[in-house]
Formats: sequence, C-alpha cells, structure tokens
Amino acid sequence: MDTENVIHTFVEYFRDRGHRRITGSTLLPPPGDSVLFTTSGMHPLTPYVEGRPHPLGRRLVNVQRCLRTTDLDEVGDSTHLTVFEMLGTWSLGDYDGDRSIAWGHDLLVDGFGIDPGLLHATVFGGDEHCGPDTGSLRTWEERGVPVELTAEENWWSNGPTGPCGPDSEIFVWTGDTPPRSTPTGDERWVEVWNHVMMRYRRGADGSLSLLPQSNVDTGLGLERLTAVLQGKRSVFETDLFEPWMRTVPSLWPLDEPSLRLVCDHLRSAIVVIGDGVLPSNTGRGYVLRRLVRRVLTTLWRVDPSRTLGDLPGELFQHTLDHFGQCGHTGSVRTVLLDEERRFTRLLERGRRVLSQSRFSGGLTEEDYGYLHDTHGLPRDLVLGLRGGTQE
Repeated sequence: MDTENVIHTFVEYFRDRGHRRITGSTLLPPPGDSVLFTTSGMHPLTPYVEGRPHPLGRRLVNVQRCLRTTDLDEVGDSTHLTVFEMLGTWSLGDYDGDRSIAWGHDLLVDGFGIDPGLLHATVFGGDEHCGPDTGSLRTWEERGVPVELTAEENWWSNGPTGPCGPDSEIFVWTGDTPPRSTPTGDERWVEVWNHVMMRYRRGADGSLSLLPQSNVDTGLGLERLTAVLQGKRSVFETDLFEPWMRTVPSLWPLDEPSLRLVCDHLRSAIVVIGDGVLPSNTGRGYVLRRLVRRVLTTLWRVDPSRTLGDLPGELFQHTLDHFGQCGHTGSVRTVLLDEERRFTRLLERGRRVLSQSRFSGGLTEEDYGYLHDTHGLPRDLVLGLRGGTQE
C-alpha cells in the first residue's frame, strides 16, 4: 500500500462515518496563532474545540502537514522528520473516546490489515489532578489489546495553558521477535496513533476546568504508518523518500544518519519554500535558513565541489507533487541556490575574520557577541569554522 492509498483509505473510512474533510494544506498557522509553523492538526481547530461551531459540523477528518523544530536533533533515526503529515479526526462535542478508539482499532486491523497481536495501547492512569481514563482502558480490554497505564506520557496539552486531556496511544510492534515488554520498556514498539480526550482547559494557576464540550482529537502519523504497512524499518525507506534515498548517495557518499538528515532537511526546505517562506534571519525564514545550512555543512564535509544545483529536478517535482505545490519547481530551486551562494559568502567572510590574531585563542562571550552583531556570524557557525569546540 503506497502513501496515497494510505491517505485515501483513512479519509474514506471516516467519511463513511459522517466526517467532513477539512483543508490541511499549509504549514503556515492561521492569523493570530503565535507559533511559527503548524505543529499538529490541532492548531487550526483550537477555537472549535473550545466551543465555536465549525461550519462543516461536529465530525471532521483531514491530512495536515506539520513542521516541528523540537525534533531537529532526532532527525536521522528511523521515525523523526522535520516536515511530516498527520492524519487527523475530530469529534467536536459529538461521539466519545470509546467510539473513537473502537473505530481506530477496526481501521488498523480490518482496513490496513495489521495483525491485532502486534498492537499495544497506553492509557492515562491518573495523577494528583485527574483520575484514570477508565473508559479507554475498558475499550481496549474488551478488544483484547494489552494496555500499559502511565501518567504524564498519556496527558496531552498544547502548552502550559489551554485545552488538554488524557490520551490513549496505539503502538505497533516492529521487532523481529514476538512482541515483548511494553511501549515504555522497548523502543521497538512504535507509536502510530494518538486519541486525545479533550475535556479540560488548564488555567495559568495549573487548575483544570471542563471545556464547554467534550471533544476527541486524534493524530495518526502518515509516514510511520506507511513504514509499518510497507514492512520498512525506517520512514526513509518508504515511497515518500525513495527517489531521495536513491539519488543523493550518487552525488554525496554519506553515512546513513547524514543521508537521512540531508534528505529530510532538503525535502522539508522545499515544502517550506513551496508554502511561500523565504530565508531570513528571523522567524520562519530563519528556520528555513537553518535547515538549508545544516544540509550544506553536512554535504561540504564530504565533497565541497558539488552544489545543490546538482540535484535533479525529479526530487523537487516528487516532493512538490505530493504536497500539492505543483508548478513551483523552478522558483524553489532558485531560492535554494541563492541561499547556498549567500552561505558560501558568509563562510568566506567568517574564515577571514576568525583568522585575525585576536581570535587565535579561546573566545569569550564578548567575542561571540561581536562576531554576531558586527559580522553576522552566529555562534554555531563560528564553532563549526573553529572545529566544533567551544573553549
């Protein structure tokens, strides 16, 4: 089952159960949202979770592309990506979490054909603020799925204040042996789907109050699910990354973690540019700039003679087509090459500045401030030019 079939199966399953599909076609959050990028399907729906009627009704489904900078240092393992897609469903004051979990289990087992013996769930076991989620526990037990009770691992919130609630996560066993241990005890249990019972609002003082309506918000990671269904050990082995993982090694002989980072960051940069963001020194543009420069730093360690201009158009087109950004190949390539030239000039200037005698020894905080404010050299770049060590 390729990625497009996974998406189609998911959306149609919930459409058949009265859900209307909503748009999730941009990384840019709605006006007034303080985050730089959409990090989950929940962001655009916060007002409706808090009681505002949604124009399409109480049952919704979507495919939301997301970007998370918090996972940058984890990119290179088998599951983490910078830009990824979340398959989501919502009950806005309609059905309860028990029905959501039952539908989720049926879709995974009957719709996607996952062996039920390879599933494990986690459920909120209660803490000093809220009692255990007995409804979710009962539903899983009735279906014969093993359950692990946790506390903070199964409490979802979008920050220190705002909508929140207990959640139940579904894991699939990816090991070569029969399933063993529990999701918190063995990393071969891979989380694919989270069902959040969004019933509460946390106040600034830490207290919980009930929302005007009880909601259910679910998020199913498209890339992780696709890897499971395709029998792959990594999201980078799925059809989403096939042309990248096939082509990039022919240009740069990278080790596996570096290859994954380069493919992820370049693909993410293409999507960000396709959504209208340009490199800059602040905000969204700085996130984009950081992605591109991490790629260039990694590639040039292997072969400084090659440029991003050596990347074939197939890679750009494959990514832009998947994300519905068709027709932007030329402009996206131009932005990337312009940023590469800008970074090349910055590196040349940095080397000249750092060759001065005043920087021959250890650098002070005053030195780092001067290099940044006067010459535009951020600390991480200075460290890279000096061999990656901080005195």
